[in-house]
Amino acid sequence: MAEKYRKKKLFKVKDWTELSAQSSWRMFKIMAEFVDGFETMDKIGPCVSIYGSARTKPDHKYYKLSEQIAAKLVHEGFGIITGGGPGIMEAGNKGAYKEGGKSVGLNIELPYEQSHNPYIDRDKLINFKYFFVRKVMLVKYAQAFIFMPGGFGTLDEMFEALTLIQTHKIERVPVILVGKSYWKGLLAWVRETMLHKEHNISEEDLDLFYMTDDPEEVVKHIAAFYATSHLRPNF
Repeated sequence: MAEKYRKKKLFKVKDWTELSAQSSWRMFKIMAEFVDGFETMDKIGPCVSIYGSARTKPDHKYYKLSEQIAAKLVHEGFGIITGGGPGIMEAGNKGAYKEGGKSVGLNIELPYEQSHNPYIDRDKLINFKYFFVRKVMLVKYAQAFIFMPGGFGTLDEMFEALTLIQTHKIERVPVILVGKSYWKGLLAWVRETMLHKEHNISEEDLDLFYMTDDPEEVVKHIAAFYATSHLRPNF
């Protein structure tokens, strides 16, 4: 039906040059990262992924809050996964490490940043070149997602996690936003514009996440969820 609207091609189509060999070699490097990641992460057991800004300083309230949350989750039997870098990631690893829990760091290689933080178990540090491989590892082994205040990367990972749950591509797991004053403006826009004005999401999609400032509530929310659900990899 749509074919009658298609114009006749009156232009030269651009093409790629000299990419075949590079693409094949890159494919093997990507596969190697997946294999290394799966082999390491499969041995670790159930974890919670903590996301947030790499720029958050150790004296900031969100750094201290992340450290507290990680420590409490360790006592519930969970390991902690972070992106392996400074800021909120360091705080999450620090909280787990100091309490003797499993502290996992999935570090990304960047030109000028970032080096991994010192609170990651040596056998649980994995370095990645490709962001998307790293993101798979952060999602696959997480029994909950905790989003502390962060920048574009944190928002990207938050909305991806919500999308994967919304579309049933991964199992439903707790998604917790910590820092009401930070998140409330964004969530107001989600409700008022995305939901009510533009109808781009459903009312029940707002139930996919939980917001709090209290580390005890974070742990209770996750514990309550798993009182009736099984621990298992997301896909």
